[in-house]
Amino acid sequence: MLTHAEPATGDVSTTQTDVRSYAWVVFALTVGLLLSDYMSRQVLNAVFPLLKATWSLSDTRLGTLSSVVALMVGVLTFPLSVLADRWGRVRSIVLMAAMWSLATFGCAISSNYGEMLLARAFVGIGEAAYGSVGIAVVLSIFPPRLRATIAAAFMAGGAFGSVLGMALGGAVAARLGWRAAFGAMAALGIVLLVLYRFAVTEKRLAPLHPACASRQARGSGMRMTFRALMNGLFSTRSVVCAYVGSGLHLLVPAAVWAWMPSFLNRYYGMPVGRAAMGSAVFVLATACGMVACGNLTDRLSKHARERKWSTAIAFCLICFALLAIGFRMPAGGAQLVVIGAGMFFCAGATGPSGAMVANLTPPSIHASAFATLTLANNLLGLAPAAVFTGVLADRIGLLGALQFVPFAPLAAAVAFYIGKRSYIVDLDRVSALQERAVR
Repeated sequence: MLTHAEPATGDVSTTQTDVRSYAWVVFALTVGLLLSDYMSRQVLNAVFPLLKATWSLSDTRLGTLSSVVALMVGVLTFPLSVLADRWGRVRSIVLMAAMWSLATFGCAISSNYGEMLLARAFVGIGEAAYGSVGIAVVLSIFPPRLRATIAAAFMAGGAFGSVLGMALGGAVAARLGWRAAFGAMAALGIVLLVLYRFAVTEKRLAPLHPACASRQARGSGMRMTFRALMNGLFSTRSVVCAYVGSGLHLLVPAAVWAWMPSFLNRYYGMPVGRAAMGSAVFVLATACGMVACGNLTDRLSKHARERKWSTAIAFCLICFALLAIGFRMPAGGAQLVVIGAGMFFCAGATGPSGAMVANLTPPSIHASAFATLTLANNLLGLAPAAVFTGVLADRIGLLGALQFVPFAPLAAAVAFYIGKRSYIVDLDRVSALQERAVR
C-alpha cells in the first residue's frame, strides 16, 4: 500500500510454516471476542420495548442505557490502552473480556433501572480498550498492504456482533424474556474468553511482528514519555482530521442500530422478536459495507495514497444522501430499501480511517493511536448517538429524530476533506521521523 510510515511488507517472518496460518487464527479469535463485545453491547437494543414496558422508561432513559457504554469506552479507552501497551496486550484483552462478560450477567439479574445502568457502565469499562488493543494486535501481524482491508474487517466484527446480539437476543427474549437474552450473551463471552486465553500468547505472536516495528518497540515504545506520546499521536493535521471524521461518521450506525428495533415496532407494528430480526438486517448491511468499502479503498489507493481520503469522503456523502431521503419517505418497502442502502455506506470510512491513523503514527504506539481513534469514535459518535436521538424522540417523535441523524456524515466529509489536503506532506514528514528513530 505505502512505503512511507509503514514497515516493509517483506519484513514479516516466514521462517515457520505456521506463521501465516497462525496469524489468521489470532485474527479469528480476536474478532470472535469483538463479536462478543458488541453482542453484549447491542442485545440491549433488541429488548428496548420490553424494558420500556417493564420499568415504564422514557426514550431518554432507554437511550442512556445504550450511551453509557460508549461513554465509558470513550472516557477510559486512552488510559487503559496506554496501560495495555506497557502491561501486555494479550493479558489486557483477557481481563477486559472477563469484565464485560460478568457485567453482562449483571444486566441479566438487575432488578431496577439503577442497577441496570450500573451494570451497563461496567460493560463499557470492560470494553473500553478492547477495540484499540485488539486492532493493534491484528495489524501488527499482517502486511501493511492489507491495512484498510484488515482494519475494516476487524471493525466489521463489531457490526456482525451487533447483528447477532440483536437477532439472537431478540429471539431469546421473545421466548424466555429479556433476562435470558443478557445471560446468553454473557455465557458466550466466557466461552470465547477461554479459547482466546489458551490459544494466543505474546510469545507466539512475536515471530509475526514486522522487523522495524520490533526495533521501535525495543528502542522507544515502552520508555516513551507522555509528551513524546502526545507528539506521536497528534503530530499532523491530517491525523487529527482522521480522528474527527471517523468519530462523526459513526454517529449514524450507533443511532440507527440503537433505535431501529423501536422504529420498526412503532411505525411498522412489528412485535419485539420480528423487529429485532428486521433490525439485524440493517446492521448486517453495515457490516458488509464496512468490509467492501475497506477492500475497495485498498484497491483504489494502491498507486495513489490520497485516495483513502477520497473514498472516505465519497462514502460519507453517499450515506448522507440515501438516509436523508430514506427517513423522509412514507413507510413501506421502498423506504426500508433506501435506508438499507444508506446503512451499507454509513460506516464505510472506518477502514480508510484506521489505515490513515496507522500510516500517520509510529508502530510502537499503535495501541495508543487506536485508543485515540476509539476515543474520538465514542465521544463524537457512538456515545451521544442513542441518547441524543432519544432526547429528540421525546420531543418530536422517533421518526423526526432519525431525520437529523444523516447530517453527521456530512460534517465528517468536511473533516476528511481538510485532512486530505495535507496528507501527502504529513505522511512524508512522519516517515522521515520514523526512519531517524529506527537508526
